[in-house]
Amino acid sequence: MTYKKTEKLRNALLVPGVLILALTATGLCCIHVGTCQVPFPMVIKTILSHLVHWPDPSTIPALNHTILWDIRLPRTLLAMAVGVCLSVSGVVFQGCFRNPLVEPYVLGASSGAAFGAALGIVFPAFFLSVQIMAFVFSALAVAMAYTMARTGPDTPVVTLVLSGIITGSVFASLVGLLKYIAQDTALREIVFWLMGGFYYAGWQEVRILFLVAAVGFGIIWTSGWQLNILSMGEEEAKSLGINPGRTQFMLITLATLMTAAAVSATGIIAWVGLMIPHAARLMTGPDHRRVVPVSAVLGAGYLIICDTLARTLTCAEIPIGIITSLAGAPYLFYLVRTRGGQMFGR
Repeated sequence: MTYKKTEKLRNALLVPGVLILALTATGLCCIHVGTCQVPFPMVIKTILSHLVHWPDPSTIPALNHTILWDIRLPRTLLAMAVGVCLSVSGVVFQGCFRNPLVEPYVLGASSGAAFGAALGIVFPAFFLSVQIMAFVFSALAVAMAYTMARTGPDTPVVTLVLSGIITGSVFASLVGLLKYIAQDTALREIVFWLMGGFYYAGWQEVRILFLVAAVGFGIIWTSGWQLNILSMGEEEAKSLGINPGRTQFMLITLATLMTAAAVSATGIIAWVGLMIPHAARLMTGPDHRRVVPVSAVLGAGYLIICDTLARTLTCAEIPIGIITSLAGAPYLFYLVRTRGGQMFGR
């Protein structure tokens, strides 16, 4: 019996462990790659000089400090944090709604963030920063959807999704209005923000988003068993002593805050929260206690690869939303065609 438990534990830790090693190697390679090539050993030395002061930072060329430590490393770390937030949020939404086609933006978070960002861009003198406005209105959109869907003590899933569609449509219309009245410069900035990107990544953004991602991931991972019960249905959850409405509200609120933080920092990045959880389930099975950590690592790795492609494929940087859409749509089509039965529980 003890041997079986040990074997099961080893198998449960093997996949995340291998993925974390692969993520570390991928991150270092992505920091190495760019229009200005820096030798790989110098990448390691520059990072170590800042972390443990060995070798002596004064022995590292100033240009390498600027390129690697000030630009590429925070950008890579921010992409990892955003990937964790969006992919883990996708797991939560799909588990709570018991629908494999649900994503973190289903309750209007992206449209609300777009409206908040557009307000900050068009009227910079009257509102707070673009990032703060995007976060506030993203959370506000989801709160409005929840308020519309709530009937007494319950919040029916179908009604909640419909409320999210309505809320998203309203905010999308308001974004269209702001585009219509915006000057050319502001209009271009709005369009560019909507396509997502890590152009303004800095250490301040990394610290904030890493904290959000770490706290959210930790709580959701420890709540994996509750997600397992919720995905069985409300009646089964009640019979096992779980309050489905309260648990669903707590998890969705946490996932929404993670999504809002990610979107406010980088703009709208599509497909990550929809596609990555499917890939994780194919590797680990349906148990959310395994799906959550694997999704986090896969999402982080996927976004840093997409970001590297976005900044290296052409002379001018491509918005990462274009890269994720071009890569995500064919992959999800492949999954539906080849493993649709597994994905939809048939």
